[in-house]
Amino acid sequence: MKPKTIERWSPWLLLIATLAIWEIICQGFGVSEFIFPSPSRIAQQMIEYHEVIAGHAWRTYWVTMVGFGIAIVVGVLLGFVIGSSRVAYAAVYPLMTAFNALPKAAFVPILVVWFGIGAGPAILTAFLISFFPIMVNIATGLATLEPELEDVLRVLGAKRWDVLTKVGLPRSMPYFFGSLKVAITLAFVGTTVSEMTASNEGIGYLLISAGSAMQMGLAFAGLVVVGAMAMVMYELFDYVERHTTAWAHRGSQNS
Repeated sequence: MKPKTIERWSPWLLLIATLAIWEIICQGFGVSEFIFPSPSRIAQQMIEYHEVIAGHAWRTYWVTMVGFGIAIVVGVLLGFVIGSSRVAYAAVYPLMTAFNALPKAAFVPILVVWFGIGAGPAILTAFLISFFPIMVNIATGLATLEPELEDVLRVLGAKRWDVLTKVGLPRSMPYFFGSLKVAITLAFVGTTVSEMTASNEGIGYLLISAGSAMQMGLAFAGLVVVGAMAMVMYELFDYVERHTTAWAHRGSQNS
């Protein structure tokens, strides 16, 4: 088998092996489904409650996408401001780092007081937890622009704005797509955590409801769905990255 073929199928082979071992352990040791359901039980629950799961999954998905969209806009704007000025970098970056260290789950009760139970707190939690990687990577891409390159461009008549927009931003694209792949997974985490506390819809709400009813197979099914949605979005951004910033990965494109 060719190395490229092995590389392409390796995630699926690992997933199948993990599920097989998981199933064997659950069946072999007679593990109760109320403690740790087997993959077959989770699949059965997914089929049995597919309409319920689909409804909650759609709610989690669109809420996450709204919060993530806001995170992209705010993250790119803040990253551009911070990365384009040494003063802004020195002043704002430490404060943003301190803010990012705060547990976002602690904001959920505050957001409920401000916006009530519903989509609002989930959207804002997804935003708060996912904008930081985008901001950091855009700022890093701009702030690490080679001084020699900037000097050459200045000699050729380029202004600071031209350097940032025509060289800095394109150079930051690999950083940007890398941050999107990290931020989208965090956005799903933020939405789910918020739904567990302040919502009557979504996968987070489903997890709490299923856990209260001791339907652990259904709860695990919800987790599988969240993971699948995050993986699909990750692969989408990876596909776009490979087709828009191939110049940055030319060394890894060799057959």
